[in-house]
Amino acid sequence: MGHCPWMAQGYSIGCLIVVVLLSAASAQIRYSISEEVNEGTAVGNVAKDLGLDKITLKERKCRIVSSSADVLFQVNQNDGVLYVSRKIDREEVCAQSSSCLVNLKTVLENPLEIHYVEVEVLDINDHSPIFPEDNKILEISENVLPGARFQLKGAQDADSGRFSVQHYKLSQNDHFRLEVKDRGKDGKTPILVVQKSLDRETAGSHSLVLTALDGGKPPKSGEMNILINVLDINDNAPVFSKDVYSVMLHENTLIGTTVIQVNATDADDGPNGEVVYSFSNSMNQNVLDLFDINEITGEITVKGPIDYEENERYEIEVEASDKGFVPLKTEKTVIIDITDVNDNAPEIEVTSFSSFIPEDSRPGTTVAHISVNDLDSGINGKVICTISNDSPFALTPSLKDKMFSLVTKSALDKEQTDKYDLTITAKDAGQPSLSSEKTITVVVSDVNDNRPEFSLSPYTFYISEANQPGTSVFSVKAFDRDDNDNAHVSYHILRDGSPENKLTSFLSINSETGDILALKSFDFEAQKTFQFQVVASDSGSPSLSSNVTVKVFILDQNDNAPVILYPVSSNGSAEGVEEIPRNVNAGHLVTKVRAYDADIGYNGWLLFSLQQVSDHSLFGLDRYTGQIRTLRSFTETDEAEHKLVILVKDNGNVSLSATATVMVKLVEPKEAFAASDLQSSAKDDEDSHVTFYLIITLGSVSVLFIISIIVLIAMQCSKSPDYTSKYLPETNYDGTLCHSIQYRSGDKRYMLVGPRMSIGSTIVPGSHANTLVLPDRRRNNEEVRSIFQRLSHQYFTLLYLKCKSLKVLED
Repeated sequence: MGHCPWMAQGYSIGCLIVVVLLSAASAQIRYSISEEVNEGTAVGNVAKDLGLDKITLKERKCRIVSSSADVLFQVNQNDGVLYVSRKIDREEVCAQSSSCLVNLKTVLENPLEIHYVEVEVLDINDHSPIFPEDNKILEISENVLPGARFQLKGAQDADSGRFSVQHYKLSQNDHFRLEVKDRGKDGKTPILVVQKSLDRETAGSHSLVLTALDGGKPPKSGEMNILINVLDINDNAPVFSKDVYSVMLHENTLIGTTVIQVNATDADDGPNGEVVYSFSNSMNQNVLDLFDINEITGEITVKGPIDYEENERYEIEVEASDKGFVPLKTEKTVIIDITDVNDNAPEIEVTSFSSFIPEDSRPGTTVAHISVNDLDSGINGKVICTISNDSPFALTPSLKDKMFSLVTKSALDKEQTDKYDLTITAKDAGQPSLSSEKTITVVVSDVNDNRPEFSLSPYTFYISEANQPGTSVFSVKAFDRDDNDNAHVSYHILRDGSPENKLTSFLSINSETGDILALKSFDFEAQKTFQFQVVASDSGSPSLSSNVTVKVFILDQNDNAPVILYPVSSNGSAEGVEEIPRNVNAGHLVTKVRAYDADIGYNGWLLFSLQQVSDHSLFGLDRYTGQIRTLRSFTETDEAEHKLVILVKDNGNVSLSATATVMVKLVEPKEAFAASDLQSSAKDDEDSHVTFYLIITLGSVSVLFIISIIVLIAMQCSKSPDYTSKYLPETNYDGTLCHSIQYRSGDKRYMLVGPRMSIGSTIVPGSHANTLVLPDRRRNNEEVRSIFQRLSHQYFTLLYLKCKSLKVLED
């Protein structure tokens, strides 16, 4: 037969059936052994009991086959004795079953034999009863009736049969006994029975010991401590510590002062023994308003003003109550006798009062009538009334006793103080003296006694020419220190029809905001500066007004294109013809393009460039003077006629330009000789005169301007030591006769530019127009700067006009 390897591991029944069918013999035997025997203890001789040959056991590989990984028994292949392979705990193997049987398979090979061996593990008393908890706390109300039953958890014993828990016993006591209920397989359950009434005030708790015993000889036992807490019931009422409570109390005692403390105790426990205090419901509300009681401590305190004149004795009913489900109460009377003191302070009453008084009221005007009263009599009722001395008001006594009038004693000014909080003090002559105060508020009403004031005077604004009509260019602002309508300011432009105010017809002002709109575009070339007056009026009755001068400077913009003065053809176009000898050398002056721009500064500074030329190697153009010169000598191969297109543009931010066309014709030297000599002589004479006039003009204008600057610096230094200016010459020469001057004031840098106001300038766009940014200084500094600006403006205008006129003369 073939060997079935998985049969020994207990995996296949099919293999076992086949083997049995082929040839096998089987038998079954049974042994008994007690638990906890030592390892190696013999259980029985399997070979002998099965009739097997001991000699062949080893050859036939006699062994015990078990489905459990933990093998409890083994067979000795030498003698066939079945022995214990490890110590056996019956409770571990079979728990608490009534019988514990371990089924084994004895397997032999060649031929295959299977024998079933059954081993019964016998229990011994090796465990003691154990309760689920060592200590048990029970809470039983003291009003429980005898015979009440409380079931307890029984003890558990790991042993079985007669070695398990057999009975219980309870420690000796007078109030409880023990009953045991047999539940069959579920064991025995102890029951605690009340046999005598409980009283918490006599004994608040009971300690018992419950013992469980098994059936061993001697028996093993386990104990559980039982603590029985007797729960209280509300069967005792509170009891006061005194039969009578009485106390003396001064009138006018401070609120919160302790008058007396009552005390009561309750023999019960917990909430049933917690005492709270309160006033009886039969108490009058007036008494409840005067006194209060602390429900925890029993302290009676003053809650309201105590007045002997109202009541000299109070009898207060105090209740002491516990917190039981059905509270028990006890009442006690507390007698409070009041002693008299000077406790009535004077009372101030304002009988008539004008809360608003005009600021133009005359001294002596009555504001209010005041009445003072004191409930005390004699010297305690004599009252002196006063008011603070730091106000423009006074108290004057009236013909009637204890009556006063509040009157003004000096002039009022709402702009200085618009409200007065007056404290009136009334003090009696008692010992100790009592006083009271009353504060009334007097509001000073406004009258129209202030004119509108402008934030600056005069206003100076800078606007660019060619401004957009209908847009705001600048604004003025005035404020009025009055209130409401008296402070509501409206604006209008003063138009008197004078010639110097003719431009006001082109201005419009927003009467509410002071924003000034230009209704037309200004032209720097036509009008460089003008001024007008703005009137600010309030809405008072009668209305008050003030005016301010507004000075406006027009700033030049690049709005004029260059005009070609030479060459100009007979039909007016910028075209010309120049004839030069063919044999001229390099650098020969062919002609000079002359142009004029009506703008000033960089907007009028012109640059020349060759836009089109037939031969770039022949002619060159000076970008600043407009002179056209030859770059080299002519050769026989050069064309006889050349066309040059010159572009003339200014230096504005948006450059404007014009073009001129020069036709250069090459002629033989003999043809051009006479004409060139005559032209050269006239040219030299003209240049010498122009240069002479130019030097004289520039020198005299510059000397006058420098003297003006020195005078202004001296004035500025003498008036404002902290104002510093540095005048720096402009280092970038731009090729024009005009120049620029820079200066610093405080932390800002300024540049006054002759030809070009946009380069390096601090003129920036504001909220309404382009204004020159100036530091905020004193008014005299503003005046000096205004003079300086006007001189600078006039200087550069004069300088530019001189430059223009000389340039025209030169051309």
